[in-house]
Amino acid sequence: MAKKFPTNPSHPERICWGCDLYCPAKALACGNGADRTMHPVELFGEDWDRMEDRLDKPVREVQQAQSN
Repeated sequence: MAKKFPTNPSHPERICWGCDLYCPAKALACGNGADRTMHPVELFGEDWDRMEDRLDKPVREVQQAQSN
């Protein structure tokens, strides 16, 4: 079972968020040449988990709306 993903961690820059391992940023277990994956709060801001109204609609919904 996957770990619960934290919505607003106190120091997201210290951890790689690319998988369920949550490795320290300077000790990645992914392998040679792996880069740290940023937490969404670093990319999109503190309200990243409430972005649903700003996302594009799925292609299927758009096609259905156009065909009607």
